[in-house]
Amino acid sequence: MVNPWEDIGRLLIVGGIFLLVAGLAIFMLGRSGMTWHLPGDIFINKGNFSIFFPLATCILISIVLTIILNTIGRR
Repeated sequence: MVNPWEDIGRLLIVGGIFLLVAGLAIFMLGRSGMTWHLPGDIFINKGNFSIFFPLATCILISIVLTIILNTIGRR
């Protein structure tokens, strides 16, 4: 009989490692001064108020993750 707590523990460990790697990658990209904006990203700057919503970037990341996860899930 499989203990469900072991499965949950493994899932949390893998998720934590993924978040750590993603966080380090984002941190290093920010430190390098690398900024990238796609043409569909929304940036509003009015006086001392500014907002940035990366719409096109979110769509692109969603498409890439969908392709990757569908490829992995078809095993």
